[in-house]
Amino acid sequence: MKPVNNNLRIAVLSGGDSAEAEISRKSAASVVKALKTNFREVMELEADYDLWRKLVLGRQDVDVVFPVLHGGVGENGSVQGFLECLGIPYCGSAVSASAIAMDKILAKNQFRAAGLPVLDDIVCSVGDDYAAIAVRTTTAFARCVVKPATQGSALGISFCDTPQKVINGLLQALGLSDRALIERRFEGREITVAVLADPVPRALPPVEVILPDGCTFDFYHRYTAGAAKHVCPASLDEGTQRRVEAIALGAHRALGCRHYSRTDMLLASNGEVALLELNTIPGMTATSLYPDAARAAGISFEELVKRLVTLATSSSDPASQ
Repeated sequence: MKPVNNNLRIAVLSGGDSAEAEISRKSAASVVKALKTNFREVMELEADYDLWRKLVLGRQDVDVVFPVLHGGVGENGSVQGFLECLGIPYCGSAVSASAIAMDKILAKNQFRAAGLPVLDDIVCSVGDDYAAIAVRTTTAFARCVVKPATQGSALGISFCDTPQKVINGLLQALGLSDRALIERRFEGREITVAVLADPVPRALPPVEVILPDGCTFDFYHRYTAGAAKHVCPASLDEGTQRRVEAIALGAHRALGCRHYSRTDMLLASNGEVALLELNTIPGMTATSLYPDAARAAGISFEELVKRLVTLATSSSDPASQ
């Protein structure tokens, strides 16, 4: 990796109009503060209707963009495509990987094709016969999870065990996305593995999320300080650690990600692993998992964001091609 250019002018994108906009702003504030320890000019830009004006009219003032956007157009490839059109280098995955990762159904198809361990599922679209799908679901799965196809941060997720609960879950999920994903319920430890191109993609130490009894890793437990405990590195035997790291690297490659990603999975007591999803723009708040994994690998938050900027501006970085 080439030496960092401290004179780079960096724009950190935050906010937007997704349900996760406020979390994005909190992440962005942390990133801006950390970047300022190594770069002279760092600005935070709201990803609003005037973003094109800020970047196009002020093009000479921006060398690289660091998107810290969760959900919506900020994470589904739209902003990435916009930056490609402007010719501005940016941190994180490019258009295709961003779009696929944001769509749980498309991502699962890629994971399945790559031989990665995903759960059985049923897909429902707006306008389908919800009652018929509910019966089909409860016949196939004693218990299931219903989730929107294109939302993050556990928004719109329901845990169901009767046809009526499935219908209610579908109505909730389809209020946030035009398709819903129904998966069989899988019990296990919450494990997440971060991948960092250094410059070749490598897995950082796995993190286990430990929740209070009876709780799930929902929006509250993801973003409320102290609501969930992060254990990093996770207490895993050597073989299991290698396996979950290989799954995260496989997921990163299956979607064609670059620079960084974080893969969430469940680990059952019998050793079975279920890959849930991959995040192309992991959270960067004080309670976020990716910075925890980096610290466990000996990488400070300031060093982490510096490396990501350097990857975005390095033409010799294989992960940036």
